[in-house]
Amino acid sequence: MPLPARAEVVVVGAGLAGLSVATRLAAAGCDVHVLEAAGHAGGRLATDRVDGFVVDRGFQVFNTGYPRAADLDLDALDLGYFVSGAVVRVEGRAHRVVDPRRRPTALTDTLRAPVGSLPRKVAIAAFSARAGYWPVPRLLSTPETTAAEHLARAGVGTTALERFFGPFLAGVLLEDRLETSSRYLDLLWRSFARGATGLPARGIQAVGEQLAARTGAERVHHGVRVTGVSGTSVTSDAGQVRADAVVVATDPDTAAALLPAVRTSAPRQVTTHYHVLPASPWSEPLIVLGTPGGRLVNSVVLTDAQPAYAPDGRALVASSSLAPTREADVREEVARLHDVASTDLGHLTTVTVTGAQPAALPPLHLRRPVDLGGGLFVCGDHRDTPSIQGAMASGRRTAAAVLRALRPTTAGAA
Repeated sequence: MPLPARAEVVVVGAGLAGLSVATRLAAAGCDVHVLEAAGHAGGRLATDRVDGFVVDRGFQVFNTGYPRAADLDLDALDLGYFVSGAVVRVEGRAHRVVDPRRRPTALTDTLRAPVGSLPRKVAIAAFSARAGYWPVPRLLSTPETTAAEHLARAGVGTTALERFFGPFLAGVLLEDRLETSSRYLDLLWRSFARGATGLPARGIQAVGEQLAARTGAERVHHGVRVTGVSGTSVTSDAGQVRADAVVVATDPDTAAALLPAVRTSAPRQVTTHYHVLPASPWSEPLIVLGTPGGRLVNSVVLTDAQPAYAPDGRALVASSSLAPTREADVREEVARLHDVASTDLGHLTTVTVTGAQPAALPPLHLRRPVDLGGGLFVCGDHRDTPSIQGAMASGRRTAAAVLRALRPTTAGAA
């Protein structure tokens, strides 16, 4: 649809942050329009179809432990879930490390897994219980350090750091030195302890599409590249829109280009190789962690958790590295992690995401200001935490700030 000449609020960017703003403003009765350069809703949560397979833009999961998961219709996403834990490979053997609260039958395997002595495993359990069940203000009041130092102080031991926490967190944080803020690690681990991770049947992009549908198709304008913003207008390659308020909800680099006052941290990157196997080599949906010295941080049979990712019952495997890699560089490593012949692996495609998420180095700046004054607002995971939760929480805060500015008498109720 053509852009309107005027709107009450214009949101730049149809990622989760921008759509979270738009859905709330639309529900409050605002005339809100979203301008998006890409052809889909969801921002970095993007999905393609390759030879009938559902291929996300990198290995991404939705965590039901995120507080803002309450904003979504999870049943409509038709999530397929992973088991809470991972497979650790040591000297060619596979060992399960699984949360015994979810899978009591896995307790023996977890106690026998070569990730440290029994006291170290008790320390791992204590760390998980602390992160999962201490009140958030108490977690955030503890002295801040790096994730590596935080885990060391928790007493999990070097073996668990090298074989379990290191590769597991590298796949989530997209950095392998564990330089991330200890406070963000606590919040992240809390979501794993309290929720489950899964894949929507139609791919991770379905999360953004659900929010876009709530906003209204006539309000979301795709293929519109914004070149300039002020508190009263947005200039784009499709024309100018005047507004009472403008929200910049783009990726960090674009936000910094449009708003010089915005400062963002260096983005993380990841390369994911997708392979097809005739059948899964595993009996349950568990992520397989990379081994010390390897190129991969993890590899996982996506169809074990979400069979809808394959069109014909074959197994779809996603294997990720932090450094850019070629498929030929990792093929043998993928085969070893899953104990299959490399000739059984059919390469489907490779995806490299250079701006996968912003860094969260200490000191962690939670709830950065979203109201820049003069009718300009900014939101995104770079204003909270680099996650789906951070993007949606930022959007919620920004919608409240916009309503306070435009409709102060009704903002509280909205």
